[in-house]
Amino acid sequence: MDEREEVRAAVEAAEKNDAVVVKSETNLTFNDFSWMDYPTVAKLAKVANGLANSKLVPQSFRGDTWGIMIAMEMANRMHMGLLNVLQNMYIVQGKPSWSGQFCISAINGCGMFEPLEFIWYKDDQGNVTGCSAQAVNRATGKLCVGAPITNETVTKFGWDAKSGSMWNIPGQREQMFMYRAAAFFARTFCPEVLGGLYTKEENMDIAGNYNEPATEKVKFVMDRGA
Repeated sequence: MDEREEVRAAVEAAEKNDAVVVKSETNLTFNDFSWMDYPTVAKLAKVANGLANSKLVPQSFRGDTWGIMIAMEMANRMHMGLLNVLQNMYIVQGKPSWSGQFCISAINGCGMFEPLEFIWYKDDQGNVTGCSAQAVNRATGKLCVGAPITNETVTKFGWDAKSGSMWNIPGQREQMFMYRAAAFFARTFCPEVLGGLYTKEENMDIAGNYNEPATEKVKFVMDRGA
């Protein structure tokens, strides 16, 4: 059994134990959960504490019992597996955030759209000046186009002005364009898939914290001239 399978087994065992405890001793499900219900919180905390002490959970959640409890609640609310949440959620200056890769995956996996495509804008010299995300709505057949993210957008928001900004790292600017374009698309056409959270890259731009570089790769799909 490799590490990923061990993580999945540990999380599934914890979730199973959690469901048994809540149902048999409090007659509640997580759908009825309230942070003001101390007996239930205490029982769930035991499960979360076990995960927090495991070397199989991501580093950012180790030792963070309450962080894992919040992840458990979010996983239930968004009908996602806890392992998926733990692997794709980051904490940026105390704010839970999704990875940019998860944002794209969530849009493609929600079932509402055909696979997301990225439209590139270029100047006369072929330099990238912006990007937008688009996808066809499967129910209506309508093409949904997100707001474009351009060099002007980046400059006016000051995303590239902070020290260590990934917008200024060679090879990362295009990646940041895609993450931002996908996030804008999601908040316009399917905000529920992000559960109200910003992406890691957005919170890093806001906070000026670039300690965790975005290394995920996304395929370039389409080009469009200026």
